[in-house]
Amino acid sequence: MSAQNGPGSQRPQPPQAQGQQQNHDRFRPRPDPVPPQGQPVQGQPVQGQPMPPHMQPMVQGQPMPGQPVMYVQPPVQARVYAQPRFAPTVTQEMRIRAGMQAPQQVVTDTPWTGAVRQSQPEAAPDSTGNIVRLVAAILVLVVLVIGLAGLALLGGLSFGVRLFALIGLSAVPLLGIIAYVLWLDRWKPQPKLLLGICLLWGAVASVILTLGFSLVGEVALYIVGINGVPDIIGAVIQAPILEESTKTVLLVVIVLAARRHFEGPLDGLVYGSLIGAGFAFTENILYLGQSWNDGELPGLAVTFAMRCLGSPLLHTAFSTCAGVSIGFAARKWPWWSLILMWLPGLLLGMVLHGFWNASMTFLGVLGQLTRDVMGGMLPQIIGLIVLSAVLSGAWVTLGLILRRSERLHTQNMLGDYANSGWLTHAEVDMLGTWKGRKNGRSWAKSFPGGKEEMKTMIRTSGKLSTTRMRVLAGIGGEQERKIERAELKQFADARERLLTASKQTLR
Repeated sequence: MSAQNGPGSQRPQPPQAQGQQQNHDRFRPRPDPVPPQGQPVQGQPVQGQPMPPHMQPMVQGQPMPGQPVMYVQPPVQARVYAQPRFAPTVTQEMRIRAGMQAPQQVVTDTPWTGAVRQSQPEAAPDSTGNIVRLVAAILVLVVLVIGLAGLALLGGLSFGVRLFALIGLSAVPLLGIIAYVLWLDRWKPQPKLLLGICLLWGAVASVILTLGFSLVGEVALYIVGINGVPDIIGAVIQAPILEESTKTVLLVVIVLAARRHFEGPLDGLVYGSLIGAGFAFTENILYLGQSWNDGELPGLAVTFAMRCLGSPLLHTAFSTCAGVSIGFAARKWPWWSLILMWLPGLLLGMVLHGFWNASMTFLGVLGQLTRDVMGGMLPQIIGLIVLSAVLSGAWVTLGLILRRSERLHTQNMLGDYANSGWLTHAEVDMLGTWKGRKNGRSWAKSFPGGKEEMKTMIRTSGKLSTTRMRVLAGIGGEQERKIERAELKQFADARERLLTASKQTLR
């Protein structure tokens, strides 16, 4: 009988090796926390005690005398990723409850990450509900386009060929807002279909709804014997309530019907901004056309300077409030809380809108005392510039803060996959930074088809961060876990194809 069959050969296997065998196709248990300084880690030798033979080091690549050659897969080195400021806190208990299935082969290193520093996949599970939502979104888009055509026809009857000039002038601030919003949305782009619906909803549906509700209110007041609403009440109270409600109600519909695409405050800012920009576009056409008809070109120039150049972001900033408040709840809270979180943002938008209208009304009255200076418009011009600068600066700054928070949130979620062996920490560092993504694309484009595979990895990493948060929050149930597994396979397949292409090129 050989020495390997003696009593000494029956010692238990190391705890890490046992865990790998038992949990090969099951969700892993809670990862061991980092022990306090001075306490041993499970599976590691304790100072002052003899090291077990199976953990003794190899000398120049050779096994110790009398010991068999062992090939034990190295454990994954866990890392703690920083929590972003504007994202829900993820606890260890949440990660245990949403345990992750380990890959068949743990990723320890990938050549492409080091190379970057130096220099058709499986689809996600679908459902009938997704198809219904897609069809409904397309129908809504078609209806909005038809409504836009109707408004254009009415505008043509009212302004004639001047309508084309009015559209061009109103598009000046609109194009700038769209460019900035799309830049904010680059990290994890949302479906262009939803972005288009938001823009058209603001430009068409919210305008029609506001005019319709205003007309109904006027008729109701006339029936009870009240001859209309005073201008000051209409500007300070009625307009903010109607306009902000009709604009931002779409945000509630999106987060309830397509929550996967409304996953945080940055998404809310993007959607809300586009709705407000669309509303301002149509409103500017109406005001510019009226000024052109009343005061000819001088009146048109004054209105363009004050609305399109002096205060281009008002409706955008007002609508953003509701989008951001809903976004804070969208990642983690139940569906009914999303409706409740619409209310504080809606109220804030109404207050800001009413304050703006009240300020302009008051400054207009004050200007009547200084008619000799710029026709009494000086107070309004000064107030407009100051208030608009504050609102615009706050909106731009909030976008930058949320954009950075979104990047950190993605890195934090991908860290779960790195700690479980699906990704390497180097991959998380690269996929979780703008510079890393840029360097990755630059490196991959030197291989046939490599740039497209890298784009797939970058795009899938953004999807995985959303999916991981939904799994941690218990949203979506088993369907969400299926989506997570499919996206992990999609990422792994793209990485494998990229590495294969790089090796073939090197040959």
